[in-house]
Amino acid sequence: MSVSIVVADSSHTVYAEKICELMYISAQERGTGIARRSPEYIAKKMSDGKAIIAIENGEAVGFSYIETWSHSRFVANSGLIVAHSHRNTGLARKIKSRIFKLSRRLYPGAKIFSITTGLAVMKINYELGFRPVTFSELTEDPDFWKGCEGCRNYDILQRNNHKMCLCTGLLFDPEYKSAKRTPLGKIISLFSL
Repeated sequence: MSVSIVVADSSHTVYAEKICELMYISAQERGTGIARRSPEYIAKKMSDGKAIIAIENGEAVGFSYIETWSHSRFVANSGLIVAHSHRNTGLARKIKSRIFKLSRRLYPGAKIFSITTGLAVMKINYELGFRPVTFSELTEDPDFWKGCEGCRNYDILQRNNHKMCLCTGLLFDPEYKSAKRTPLGKIISLFSL
């Protein structure tokens, strides 16, 4: 596998439509929510240098982007997608690592967060230093939560006044000094009892 993983720029906007398609297909297959984004929105993230794209043989095979909230005090790592042909190859971990590093470089003092229903993404985020949190620890910016309107589970979020949903909130706080960490698998096992 000869995949190039780079910070996206305006030359990559030709892939925006394909990335949106990959996100939509993934959401349908998993039966979980992924907020829909327009190709124009994805292209803007690319042009602004706030996205990571993985390309192989001229095809987009992975992607993630950055959003900022609450005057850049919060940064969301969003839209992680990997093409079927490249799943279970470690590509998602590489993209997540790159988007995390880009977020830290562009916004060194910001709290970085992610919301997801996927166990694999939870594990990757945990390895990067994220910890599970309640939604009250995430941004209160109404524009962030407005972005969830395209998710099939949005009604759950609304009914709970933006305090809980099917997603898990994960937060990296540069000020947080964590104690010895427990492997995420053990934490999840406790919740499964």
